[in-house]
Amino acid sequence: MLDHLIRAATVVDGTGAPAFAADVGIRDGRIAVIAEPGAVVEPARTREDAHGLVLAPGFIDPHTHYDAQLFWDPYATPSLNHGVTTVAGGNCGFTLAPLHPDRPEDADYTRRMMSRVEGMSLVALERGAPWNWHGFGDYLDALEGRIAVNAGFMVGHCALRRHVMGPDAVGGQPTAGQLDAMLRLFHDAMDAGAWGLSTTQSSSHSDGDGAPVASRHARPEELLALSRAVAEHEGTQIEAIVAGCLDRFTDDEIDLLVEMSAAAGRPLNWNVLTIDSAVPERVPRQLLASERARRAGGRIVALTMPILTPMNMSLGTFCALNLIPGWGDVLGLPVPERIARLRDPDVRAGMLRRAHGEEAGVLRRLTDFARYVIGDTYSAANEGLTGRVVRDIAAERGQEPFHCLIEICAADRLRTVLWPMPTDNDPASWTLRQQTWQHEDVMLGGSDAGAHLDRMCGAPYTTRFLGDCLRGRKLVGLEQAVRMLTDDPARLFGLRDRGRITEGHHADLVLFDPERIDAGAARLVHDLPGDGPRLDSRPIGVLSVRVNGVETIRDDEVTGAVPGTVLRSGRDTRTVSTR
Repeated sequence: MLDHLIRAATVVDGTGAPAFAADVGIRDGRIAVIAEPGAVVEPARTREDAHGLVLAPGFIDPHTHYDAQLFWDPYATPSLNHGVTTVAGGNCGFTLAPLHPDRPEDADYTRRMMSRVEGMSLVALERGAPWNWHGFGDYLDALEGRIAVNAGFMVGHCALRRHVMGPDAVGGQPTAGQLDAMLRLFHDAMDAGAWGLSTTQSSSHSDGDGAPVASRHARPEELLALSRAVAEHEGTQIEAIVAGCLDRFTDDEIDLLVEMSAAAGRPLNWNVLTIDSAVPERVPRQLLASERARRAGGRIVALTMPILTPMNMSLGTFCALNLIPGWGDVLGLPVPERIARLRDPDVRAGMLRRAHGEEAGVLRRLTDFARYVIGDTYSAANEGLTGRVVRDIAAERGQEPFHCLIEICAADRLRTVLWPMPTDNDPASWTLRQQTWQHEDVMLGGSDAGAHLDRMCGAPYTTRFLGDCLRGRKLVGLEQAVRMLTDDPARLFGLRDRGRITEGHHADLVLFDPERIDAGAARLVHDLPGDGPRLDSRPIGVLSVRVNGVETIRDDEVTGAVPGTVLRSGRDTRTVSTR
């Protein structure tokens, strides 16, 4: 007997092949039968009519930071609501494990680091996760059996360094003995099921004390030793971030990434490839790393988002503007001093020069202050400004736009919410994206779901992209779009029996209405432990999501089931060799 039968669905199977009408039967968490409509005679405990609906494999998000959130939100919302059934965590060198058993203060350091570098609520981190693990395997075991999505995790370089070197991990170099200990710890994590190594050398990543995070101090020989260790384990990967990911790689960065991938004989992915017609030389420069890697026996895959993800800002809290060279010195001051400095015409002029200069890199996209939209305000002086564009307000006041924005924020004691409008929403940029997506070493992803919670909401990229493909720009067809969200990441990670609708595969499925599929506007909700804020977006047209055959979402409501699996390397992934 079948557990469930989905009748007369339009099946888009993830391979890119043309859609077809079929009945799909599920038994014991797997797809048991795919047949022409009406041809399944085996009885089923439950069934539903899916005529006019699309049945696709569950979407796979290759870059998330759900490492902590899964403890208080086993449904990985809003990703699961938008059809994501498998998430990759432990990215950017940051993981919650391993933790040294003799240094309880390391947990506090990790929480403060995650709060700063990934924009997570410190209160939620303190109250929402048990922090009762030491080894990486302990952490995975703590999630096993209590999550609604499938989740795999890289092991973070920063945690490895901190465990072995203690506070010296920031600023120090390991001795030969410490490097050996780091490698042993890494092998332990891999044996427990970690997917591979994640690391960062990005200048934008600082810990809770404002110092460069631990892995930024690693020299190439340390990174290559860890990369070689990756090669000793089945079904593994590397994820790496360098400063050039934000704009354009240096020659040294390309050399490092190529050597790491070749040493491991495994794919290395990085994020995020920003595509902008105003900077046409960026894409070929970034993809040069992929071309060189293939010649050297490696593979480097760039993640890129198929939508423009809105991101809000505030001059009162740490945000992307702090990363513009020279801006952090001003925006890191106490609020009264910060306001005084921002009101100084010479300081503003200097900040604008830095913001528009070459050194700002991709952050220049955030510096057209005239196009900012005012969000929430908190003073009588700003009443009526919400939703208005700074350019218009500045014209009314006879002020330069950045000066106008500063005065608005100062009236709110810098609490004003600001929404920068994208500069790369032009037809030429979308044409360039369409072309770039066809590259063999470019893959959709980079949502950062689970991070930067009150600043951005990248999780809905799946449904928004599908809606755009079906009723918007139509840059790719439905079958190709589904393949890009399912089979492509499944093949990169070597996921066993996932990413396609085929008999014998795990029944990770999403059922949606092609006439309505989309994502709603981002809205601020207060549902974190301690009532902290985060941005949320509701799906449109998603009727059902199943993980391992069990329904987890019905009409945008979680069912309470937690059928997800902690995906462990080797058991749940196979090796994707580059050699």
